[in-house]
Amino acid sequence: MGESVDLEVRAHTALHVVKGAVRKVLGAKWTASTYVKGGHGRLTVQFDRKPTEDELREIERLSNLKVEENVPVKVVEMDRDEAERVFGDEMYDLFPIPSHVRRLSIVVIEDWNINACNKKHTRTTGEIGRIQLRKVRFRRSKRLLEISFDIVE
Repeated sequence: MGESVDLEVRAHTALHVVKGAVRKVLGAKWTASTYVKGGHGRLTVQFDRKPTEDELREIERLSNLKVEENVPVKVVEMDRDEAERVFGDEMYDLFPIPSHVRRLSIVVIEDWNINACNKKHTRTTGEIGRIQLRKVRFRRSKRLLEISFDIVE
């Protein structure tokens, strides 16, 4: 399956897949931070409560469904002004891209996730492997929800 693709690249691409599921299940739009090391990742989104167990199960289920669908992970290079016209603020996170950066790489998983991102990605979601949610932490004072996950074989 994903043996030929670097584990960290797979985990990073999984961030985009998990973010799509989080957006669909919880409606959380803004990513505050991300972290990837090896097969482990953490997505932190702005949110106002701790999700229920059912919601977390649904995020994991939808994430793995998207992996099983094996859809393309497209990376589109665009001039920043054009990208903003096409995608609006949909492609941005809470951490800003410096204004001097005039060309952007936009990761597009159709009907799932659009994000300006300069990291390496798998060619398809199927190369990621199974995503398993691990620790979930809600930081009420900061209105931040941290969702940790692992890529499991």
